Amino acid sequence: MRPLTPRRIALICGGLGAILFAVVVVSLRVGAYPISVQDIAMTLFRGAIHHWDSIPPDYSNVIFEIRLPRIALGILVGAALSVSGGSFQALLRNPLADPYVLGVSSGAALGAIISLAWFPHQVWTMQALAFLGALTTIASVYFLGRRGGQLDSTTLLLAGIITASFLSAVIMFLMTTISGRELRGMAFWLMGDLSNPPEIGLRYLYPILLIAIGAIYTTSSDLNLILTGEEEARHLGVNVARVKLVVYVGASLLTGLAVSVSGAIGYVGLVVPHVIRMIFGSDHRLLIPASALGGAIAVALADTLARTIVAPTELPVGAMTAIIGAPVFIYLLKRRLA
Repeated sequence: MRPLTPRRIALICGGLGAILFAVVVVSLRVGAYPISVQDIAMTLFRGAIHHWDSIPPDYSNVIFEIRLPRIALGILVGAALSVSGGSFQALLRNPLADPYVLGVSSGAALGAIISLAWFPHQVWTMQALAFLGALTTIASVYFLGRRGGQLDSTTLLLAGIITASFLSAVIMFLMTTISGRELRGMAFWLMGDLSNPPEIGLRYLYPILLIAIGAIYTTSSDLNLILTGEEEARHLGVNVARVKLVVYVGASLLTGLAVSVSGAIGYVGLVVPHVIRMIFGSDHRLLIPASALGGAIAVALADTLARTIVAPTELPVGAMTAIIGAPVFIYLLKRRLA
């Protein structure tokens, strides 16, 4: 494996950024109303220089009102879930850890459901309760996963699965108290939905995403050492308690942010860090930014397939990530055990 240098990190992230750009172009182009690449380029250029009068109304509505916000939302959700999953896997030293398996997504979804049921249309309430639900869940799972003062991987996973099942039951109970008109939309949202941009503009959510990822990235060198064991990391001068606090809070914030705007989308936080790790190695100085870009690519691509594969009907994004992610994860698992 070649030594990891800032130049190599920049080259790899630049390559992933180019792939993401290509996926965005394809996603803007395809759909019930196809638009050529040339028309997309001209529309975006005229919009950037504020020549709105020269843009055909159909192009303006489809690109700026429907597709572009949806793609931007998918990029945010994919980056948040992937970095969150990779962070949990590193800190817990368990390759199966991710927000969905550990129940963190269910905790965030429960907070979001409570917000929708009792505090509808209140700015930031859904995001705040989703974050609180995610943080409370990971703290509970971490506490339940300890045996004899040490973190046991098997117990941790079982605690996460049981917690997720319990929280899902609570969510189903709460949904029975919701009127039938709102029930179908909420059920679709729980399976992963990017069709309704959040009431809070993305310009407010992206800074939160970048701050949380940046905070986790500051611990990347320490996470590399923690992979060898917490005691060894302490002997090497790592403040393990601080790293745990930063990663748990940051990853919970990312999970709560993603779930509050898109519902529970599974397998992204589990599969994408695995793929990045297999291709580029496990150094978190590269793994964290590469996972963010890889997750953005995965969700943007999954959403494009979800809205076009059976058009004009749309599939939930979470269903599409599960259909694609489960076989990929089985393949990766068999390759790892071979």
